[in-house]
Amino acid sequence: MSVYTQLTDDQFAAFCQSFGVSFARAIPITQGIKNSNWFIQTTDDLDGTYSYVFTLFEERPPADIEKMAVILNQLNGNLPVAAPLAVIESNSSQMDGDDKRYVIHYEDKAITLVPCLAGSHPDQTTQAMCHDIGAALAMLHETLQALQPSEQYGVPLYPWADVRDREMQFMPGDEAKLMSDIWRSYSELPLATLPKGLCHLDMFADNTLWNLQKGEARLTGLLDFTEVSVEHYVMDIAITINDFCTTWGVAEQGESVNFDRSKMAAFLQGYESIRPLNSDEKRALPVMLAKAAVIFWLLRLNVIHYNRTEGRTGDNIMVKNPDLMKRLAAYHWAHVEKSQNTVFVLLSKPDNQIVGVFSSITQAEQAQETLSSSEFAIKEYTLDQLS
Repeated sequence: MSVYTQLTDDQFAAFCQSFGVSFARAIPITQGIKNSNWFIQTTDDLDGTYSYVFTLFEERPPADIEKMAVILNQLNGNLPVAAPLAVIESNSSQMDGDDKRYVIHYEDKAITLVPCLAGSHPDQTTQAMCHDIGAALAMLHETLQALQPSEQYGVPLYPWADVRDREMQFMPGDEAKLMSDIWRSYSELPLATLPKGLCHLDMFADNTLWNLQKGEARLTGLLDFTEVSVEHYVMDIAITINDFCTTWGVAEQGESVNFDRSKMAAFLQGYESIRPLNSDEKRALPVMLAKAAVIFWLLRLNVIHYNRTEGRTGDNIMVKNPDLMKRLAAYHWAHVEKSQNTVFVLLSKPDNQIVGVFSSITQAEQAQETLSSSEFAIKEYTLDQLS
């Protein structure tokens, strides 16, 4: 399980009392790789039930978590989120607006207490779920535009280029080339034309909750807003697509990576029902999908590096396999390369049967002239379209 800092029951009781909650028991949460998390059972809860989630943020400074609390309050009412409880101040039983404080400091780390949301993490996703999470992400992007300037609320983006430079020194040549090619292609995108704003940047399935009863899935919770930063919306889209539209095989299945393009189409339909993408965003998405996979490849390598340098070991440390994201990056990059390779196809009229495929327009025109210019047409395709 992912619990790095150990707390005693007396400490839990004191912290919970600061939020006006009567503590009975703390239950470690096994998911997550960055923070220490517990379910909190109160004295009013029945055995086996709990009302709150207690989080001790291992890396993020308390000021960042205070910003997160404002963001969650902004989303509350439009989306199913758990807004942190306010700290009960000794000099005032009630505080308004900006005067509220949501974070307790413990050894230079932040602590929050949030209400539990109903639902469970999905083991698998469906097209309908991908549609719904697409719409939810678009609503998140639209709603957070009210927080201006957005840079004041978002935390700085992590310096992934530094992690890339460190890790590429130890990679096999083919892996280093894959990472370098994707990074270069991303840098060549028309980034200035891509809309930006506050983004979640970690909307994986295990950061969502669903009511999965009666054969239907209803979104009941969006979790983990610690990474909210100002970024291109299409990057946030790519990150979410990469997890929701990929089936990750378990170890017994060879940890396969299977991306479902029909799920991606459903996601985009849901997203665009709230916020339509512009043409530059649509063209950038294939490269963004590859870059997003690279970022999470680096993230998992960075967790391994951090655990090693900090001496964090044992059964309570969860490490996700970086190789899965590497394989997903390779899959997306193969599609980008196909789309970048243009061919010229000679088609017969009127049935549009392929007569020949040529690497240049000149070759196609020569073949057309040799056969009969009136009975054949030339069309330009990418290899991805042709397949």
